[in-house]
Amino acid sequence: MYADVIIDISHEKVDRIFQYAIPERLEGLIGIGSCVDVPFGRGNTLRTAYVVGLSEKTDYPEERIKKIAAQREDAVPVTADAIRLAAFLKRTYGSTMIAALRTVLPAKKTVRPVEKKTVVRLLSVEKIRSLYAECGRKKQSAKERLLGELIREERIPCELVTGKLHVSAKTIQSLAEDGVIRLETRTQLRNPVRLSEESDDRPVLSDEQEEILREILRDFREHKDGGRGVSLIHGITGSGKTEVYLRLIEEVIAEGEQCIMLIPEIALTYQTLMRFYKRFGDRVSVLHSRLSEGERYDQCLRAERGEIDVIIGPRSALFVPFPKPGMVIMDEEHESSYISEQNPRYHTRETAEELCRIKGASLVLGSATPSLEAYHKAVTGEYRLFRLTRRLTGGTLPEVRIIDMRKELSSGNRSMFSEDLRKALEERIGRGEQSMLFLNRRGYVSFISCRACGEAVKCPHCEVSLVRHRGGKLMCHYCGYETADIDRCPHCGSKYISGFRAGTQQVEDEVKRIFPKAKVLRMDADTTRKKDSYEEILGAFSRGEADVLIGTQMIVKGHDFPKVTLVGIIAADLSLNESDFRTGERTFQLLTQACGRAGRGSIPGEALIQTYRPEHYSIVLSATQDYEAFYREEMACRGLCGYPPEGNMLEILITSAVEKRALGLAVALKKRCAFPVSAIGPAPAPIPKINDRYRYHLYLKCAEKDALLDTRQALEDYLFTAPVETETVSFTVL
Repeated sequence: MYADVIIDISHEKVDRIFQYAIPERLEGLIGIGSCVDVPFGRGNTLRTAYVVGLSEKTDYPEERIKKIAAQREDAVPVTADAIRLAAFLKRTYGSTMIAALRTVLPAKKTVRPVEKKTVVRLLSVEKIRSLYAECGRKKQSAKERLLGELIREERIPCELVTGKLHVSAKTIQSLAEDGVIRLETRTQLRNPVRLSEESDDRPVLSDEQEEILREILRDFREHKDGGRGVSLIHGITGSGKTEVYLRLIEEVIAEGEQCIMLIPEIALTYQTLMRFYKRFGDRVSVLHSRLSEGERYDQCLRAERGEIDVIIGPRSALFVPFPKPGMVIMDEEHESSYISEQNPRYHTRETAEELCRIKGASLVLGSATPSLEAYHKAVTGEYRLFRLTRRLTGGTLPEVRIIDMRKELSSGNRSMFSEDLRKALEERIGRGEQSMLFLNRRGYVSFISCRACGEAVKCPHCEVSLVRHRGGKLMCHYCGYETADIDRCPHCGSKYISGFRAGTQQVEDEVKRIFPKAKVLRMDADTTRKKDSYEEILGAFSRGEADVLIGTQMIVKGHDFPKVTLVGIIAADLSLNESDFRTGERTFQLLTQACGRAGRGSIPGEALIQTYRPEHYSIVLSATQDYEAFYREEMACRGLCGYPPEGNMLEILITSAVEKRALGLAVALKKRCAFPVSAIGPAPAPIPKINDRYRYHLYLKCAEKDALLDTRQALEDYLFTAPVETETVSFTVL
């Protein structure tokens, strides 16, 4: 027998199938998906490889075929379906096959289970008392402590014996050898979910919810043999999408199948898990990057064994090895965090569609502000579209006001808070209600600029401004370069040099200064570095231990806090300044979601949007929560330019230590593009240099997606043979 393998080296020159002979001792043990060690290269260095095919014949001379050295016992095997999904990632998004295989493996290697040891009494209580007295006479205090406890308890956890009783392992072993006790060892899988049982209130479904549930389940049951469709639930904030998800999952589990519940941020895990745990108990678990390697492996093992029915987590949870996944639910499907930032740069929605096609599962998407791509597919009939138009509480959407910060500045208010926002905060704090302040920046994010010449102080290695941090240092957030703070402009020598500050940390300081008695929490990348920090901050705010929660995007995505009656959005137009054709869409989504956090309880809510561009349609329509009007406006713009979803686009990023080589390669790639694909550029990237490497962008556009993917493959083939030295090239489907 011969095995077709992919070598675990992420390099284009070895991104192909290699064939090895299976030695007799391993025949029957090695199958598709097995992880093996193989001799590779001229030096026959042992390399890890994955088996992707088996055959009885070879196209090569027998004397040239090397043998598999061994099977890897510590590696997690890859299923045939995972290999098919990896091939889809490689074809659609461009990467090596091994990089795609690594992506679809949520746990890469086996981890030993946790061992729970228990000390078990073997002798009668009378004999233990006799030994206890003897140890007292001999002043064997450690044995005396353990025997004294064994008089009262027949079984004692070993961690209590070594911890609270301070008895050494040597002493325990001595008593075991004397036949006094027995050490009982039991293995158990790690469970990252540690919640207490609570009652679950099952609300009565609205007519809209009942209709959605009925239609999706009808498709689910009528197409058990495959062909289950994709559904998009477009529901305003607070309309009860999560309860629909819970009811769908109940029915899927009743059919003997499992569910994957995708959420865009780890920060949403805590609140989502609380609701799901109340409904499904320990049959639900989580999978995300904050888990230890052992916890991730054990959740995969529990899923594979059928010990859990529901997995909750961000995009990597999609690849959990359920034996029979019946439904994938993707909440807040519009979020950009569903797009991987590492190769392969896959989109979770498209990958979930392929997974559901392979597994014969249903895909349910949900959002108050769907992505234009998903909504376009829904209105053209490719997806089924469902709407939730009313809030479950019976209340209305919050009153939203747009504050023109240009008028505030002209009236002499140079504070980051408008007069209206300051008064609204004061009222909420006085009434014991909660408020949320959102800013899409963290820390102080202070860049230094000269008031005389206008120059900003930039990193010598990257074309970005240095950021002032507390402690008297300037730092580059791209390459890590640090230098001491300065008091004179390095360009003109002026002493009129200072920082522009607008970050969550400064907002926190300002709130505490204006409202010294207010209890304030801040949630951003700096305050959530620890493993359980998300749960601690959100739990404290949910329990009413703070008046104001300040944070970045993670606080405005899907959270439900009934006591929040005010949302303040500071510098709402920051996201409009990005060099991306989706900036209008992302701004609308972000502001709509942020406003939707207010008034989710019985008390009406209010949202204040502070901006220097109050006339922009993304801001105006987010205030009225009018998605349909925004969709029409944005699609008109996309259609004029042929941007997705009206067309297809591919971004090519070329970097090099030599600027001429980066530009030259970009030009060479453009020349190899032919009709129907059109190329735009090359042009310097928005950040033209990072870490001493020059960056150029080239964009490809085409109405036909397959033609675009074929062009990308042709360019990758060209790069395989081109004389590339310091250049690197990455492809991203937009």
